[in-house]
This record gives sequence, structure tokens and C-alpha cells, in this order.
Amino acid sequence: MLSERELERYRRQLILEGFGLEKQKRLKDASVLVAGIGGVGGTAAVYLAVGGVGRLIFVHAGSLTLSNMNRQILMRHNWIGLSRVVQAKKTIEEINPDVKVEIYDERLTEQSIWRFLDGVDIALSARPNFYERRVLNEVCVKKGIPMIEAAMNGMEGYLFNVIPGDTPCLNCVFPEDDPEWEELGFAVLGAVSGLLGCIMGVEAIKILTGYGKPLKSQMLLFNTTDMEFRKLNIHRDEECRVCGRANSTQDVC
Repeated sequence: MLSERELERYRRQLILEGFGLEKQKRLKDASVLVAGIGGVGGTAAVYLAVGGVGRLIFVHAGSLTLSNMNRQILMRHNWIGLSRVVQAKKTIEEINPDVKVEIYDERLTEQSIWRFLDGVDIALSARPNFYERRVLNEVCVKKGIPMIEAAMNGMEGYLFNVIPGDTPCLNCVFPEDDPEWEELGFAVLGAVSGLLGCIMGVEAIKILTGYGKPLKSQMLLFNTTDMEFRKLNIHRDEECRVCGRANSTQDVC
């Protein structure tokens, strides 16, 4: 049940046509893994918290640096040099004390990912390297957990949803890493990462509640230099090493 405080807090979204109490309750009962609380994931986390998601799990290794501050809205200047996930939890709890936040100052690995995904309803992929994104994608597919894949570079961004058994996975779309990609070497305009994070939050709420029409087998691409937005059809690879036919009966740990 929703408390009187929650009913008032979410009153303006409860009057969305077709939304209502049932979908708000689904958000309260939901658990979301946010893999990366930088410019994209951190923004998504804020809007999931104010939207009423009941449990957020933050996984992000490392301490806050001054160069993070042009885009990471969960952070505070006086926290530079300290663990980012600790400050992220503090900020979310100040914004909405009804949200439970769990934090892990770690990277995603093939060993740890199973623990992070325990009881999770959807995962947000916002890490700045291929390895962690692929680890998350593979285990989400194995466990049947929807995942939202999103990334940006400079003024551009992309997003697509991975619905296991229904849509392409990350490996179908990007079977190989970009050998020239540097984890901390890409340009970031904070407002662009924030825009992508907001879209990520919208898609997560739609998938969690069944409200609206989430992207399925389509990738959203945008370039804010000239405000061009478009959608591309993407396709499952039946021979994909992660979600293809050879892996359809793979055991879940």
C-alpha cells in the first residue's frame, strides 16, 4: 500500500492518463540496479527515485574527482576524494527518504554480478567500459532480467532496451569492442548525459509498470548538435554467443 505521504508525493504522476495507483505500486515494489552513477546513470537514478522506485542498487567503483563535477548531479563539491556511491546514497535519501538504496564501491565482474542482480527487476547499463557492460548484458540475458543499454559521446547518444528472449542483446548489436575507445577519454557535455539519463529513466518506468510503449528492437540515436533524433531497427543474431540458439537452454546460476 501507498502511504498518505507517498500519495501526495506522486500525485502529479498519478493523474497521468492510464497510470494510476496500480502502476505506482509496481514502482514501489521494484528493484533497479544502476550500473554506473555518472552523468547518465546518476541522472536516471534521480528520476527513478523521485518517481517512486522502492529499491535502488548502485554499483560504481572509485572516488569523486573534480573532473566528474560537470555532469554528476548526485555529487557535491565537498565530497571530492571520497567514495561516489556513499554520496549518491546520501543525496537520494535526502531527495526521497522512502527509497531504499544499497551501494557497492566495486566494479562489475563475472563473479560479483550475480550478487548485484539478486532480486532485481531491471538493470541500467551505464558503465564507461565494454567489459562491465558485457558482463551485465550476459548475466541479465541468462537470468531473464530486462536491461537498458545507453551511452553518450560528446553531443551524441544512443539507447536501446534488452528484453531477454524478445529483443537483440548488447552483443547482437555490438559484437566487438572499439579498440580505440578509452574509458575516460571521451568528451562529455553534462546536459547531454543528463538528457540520456532522463530518457533511460522514462524507459525503465515504462518497462517496470507496463505503461506506454517501450522501445523494442529499436535503437534511439540522437545528436544534440542539430537536435536530430531518430530510431533504427535492430535485429537479434541467432548465432549470438550470448542470446543465440546455442544459449537458449543455458542454465541460470
